[in-house]
Amino acid sequence: MKILVYPHEILRQVAEPVKNIDGALQAFIDDMIKTMYKAEGVGLAANQVGRPIELVVMDCATDDERGKNPIVLINPRIIEQEGEMVGEEGCLSIPGYGAKVRRSEVVLVKAYDRDGKEIEIEARGGLLSKCIQHEIDHLKGICFVDRLSPVKKALFKKRWAKIRPKDE
Repeated sequence: MKILVYPHEILRQVAEPVKNIDGALQAFIDDMIKTMYKAEGVGLAANQVGRPIELVVMDCATDDERGKNPIVLINPRIIEQEGEMVGEEGCLSIPGYGAKVRRSEVVLVKAYDRDGKEIEIEARGGLLSKCIQHEIDHLKGICFVDRLSPVKKALFKKRWAKIRPKDE
């Protein structure tokens, strides 16, 4: 699968809820997971690969556990959040660029797993909390650079013009 590069218009679309978990969706989930690992990412939203549906895959595990238990969130909703943290973020749709972003420290998310079972995940600080918020932002048409201050956003635009992949 090809990962769309910022500022592709699909990255700005608000994703539609998944209505049916069928074999075609399972195959798409598997392709997304393979694509995320191949790109060495920790998360990937469906709209990043051209399909604006409420689906994300993630794997924030340590190196020795990576690949053993990827997380699939279908129709995810953050239902509680608290605290604040600032941390470095990057994005597979904005390769080669990273910046510090302010996020909630603790999030509680409800979603469906790939089998259609309702799940809750509480993430307290760290990579998983950041990744959940980052990927759910994608489903709302928000990229992490949208969360930068006006000055940092202007600096990003100048830098991105120089480093953006030219075949996009």
